[in-house]
Amino acid sequence: VQLQASGGGLVQAGDSLRLSCGGSGRAFSSYAMAWFRQAPGKEREFVAAISWNGGRTWYADSVKGRFSVSRDNTKNTVSLQMNSLKPEDTARYYCAARGDYPGTVVDDASMYHWWGQGTQVTVSS
Repeated sequence: VQLQASGGGLVQAGDSLRLSCGGSGRAFSSYAMAWFRQAPGKEREFVAAISWNGGRTWYADSVKGRFSVSRDNTKNTVSLQMNSLKPEDTARYYCAARGDYPGTVVDDASMYHWWGQGTQVTVSS
């Protein structure tokens, strides 16, 4: 599956941003999806995950209550709504897909087989 992330940009602290990840292929709805992010000089970190049908979601503690992940399998898209953004949210955000056990939500990047190219989010203070 090919993934394309979009929606990043430069915003101020407290603003909102919505990222989207489009996937190709009819099997998109059978994949569990996730968002990860990586800031310069830091390791990639988990942000949010969603099961194949949206029935299960999981969030990193750092974004819980501020970010919301959702999906529309009719449009082959996964979205990440980011509210109350902070400067520490600045990173390149990647969407990823996983075919194994799609009913589960996993925060381990090594479990994801396909990755998008990422979209940059910059939050100024």
